[in-house]
Amino acid sequence: MSTPMNAARRLSGKVVIATHNPGKLVEMRELLAPFGVAAVSAGELGLAEPEETGTTFAENAAIKAHAAAKASGLPALADDSGICVAALDGAPGIFSARWGGPSKDFPGAMARINDELNLRGVGPDDGRRGHFVSALVVAWPDGAEALFEGRVFGDLVWPPRGDRGFGYDPIFRPDGHELTFGEMDSDAKHSVDWDAAAQGGAGGLSHRARAFVTLAKALLQKA
Repeated sequence: MSTPMNAARRLSGKVVIATHNPGKLVEMRELLAPFGVAAVSAGELGLAEPEETGTTFAENAAIKAHAAAKASGLPALADDSGICVAALDGAPGIFSARWGGPSKDFPGAMARINDELNLRGVGPDDGRRGHFVSALVVAWPDGAEALFEGRVFGDLVWPPRGDRGFGYDPIFRPDGHELTFGEMDSDAKHSVDWDAAAQGGAGGLSHRARAFVTLAKALLQKA
């Protein structure tokens, strides 16, 4: 899904990644590298984190992107993402990071999901379905923006498996795969298959890679 407000614009040179999350910054740098776009994070620039008051992933991504673009004078790219669990009515959803608390205790957040599912009578063998969502918003200092979204569906496993990735990766096994995101290496998780994308495919496995494919088609050119 994409809703570019100004399809004629292109990203080039330097862009601010509106995040203080090192894992997310690494992924975005790897995705942008083939296009010759240099990335610096809001954290590296010492920019404050805006209050995320939106009610959707897209709204919160826009808040972060516009704040970084205004503060830096550069185009800014923000991702707001999270995991939505079907049996928990879509929770934690936009509150995915907040379930980890101020200390980013994602092992605790994953345990909370497991506990909440058990309370609802949904055990590890009961088909725990969920999906990751990524909303990418690019904002320019003049206020223009473009939105791109990606989703990946799968099952939640327990106990967590793997120590790669970040966040809820160790409990999410994407459809068609035996490994969780936490067990996959970086290339397997979020690399982009541009040939598949050109033929109308998703172009990637992770939610962020899928959102990035639509962004790249609209705003980037190969270096």
